[in-house]
Amino acid sequence: MMILRKMITKRILVFVLTPLILNSAYALQALKEDNEHIRRWNKFAMDILKLHKKLTTGKHLTVKTRIGGYADDKDFYLEERYFDHGRLVSQVQWEKENPSRLHSIEVYLYDKKGRVTRDFIAAYLPHYRNAPSQTLISFHHYNGDLHAFRSFDASGDRILERCNGKNAQGEVVNILLDEDDLYNELDGLMLSADYKRCFSGLKQDHLGKYLIPQ
Repeated sequence: MMILRKMITKRILVFVLTPLILNSAYALQALKEDNEHIRRWNKFAMDILKLHKKLTTGKHLTVKTRIGGYADDKDFYLEERYFDHGRLVSQVQWEKENPSRLHSIEVYLYDKKGRVTRDFIAAYLPHYRNAPSQTLISFHHYNGDLHAFRSFDASGDRILERCNGKNAQGEVVNILLDEDDLYNELDGLMLSADYKRCFSGLKQDHLGKYLIPQ
């Protein structure tokens, strides 16, 4: 009888403790993933800032500044916009009360025809500095009168595709696919002639080296 009781007690302990151990393991894994997300997204924002400095330091650019903000804090940031012969190179916003603290940043790269080829964006919430609330890396592609771009976040997830312009028949094309659409194809849209014409030749289907803005 004593042996039977010990066996039952052990089984009860296993039954009770197993979910606790599993939940702890899941919580630890989630914490690690969250810390990695914070580290990667913050680094991405700082890497965009480095690219901005590389493209603007020592250059004869036009810089336009303004104060901007939000409904509850209208003078929250100082915005600096850098132009090269009228073409926007970058836009940086700094917290007005903390001038060295980045609020948002955008940097644009162009081809020889003056068309955007890549852009990099990171933005923080006004009073939340844990990590950027948004990161974007977009790759642009041009085919006739069509302009398409594909966007990823700093975790490498494809989150947006867009194309607009006119197809070979002169018909208006306006394609917009968000993250849900991209992973739950909309009525075969991604198999359509317009979609293929928009994105044919856009080889960037993952971030690769561009996780470091360049």
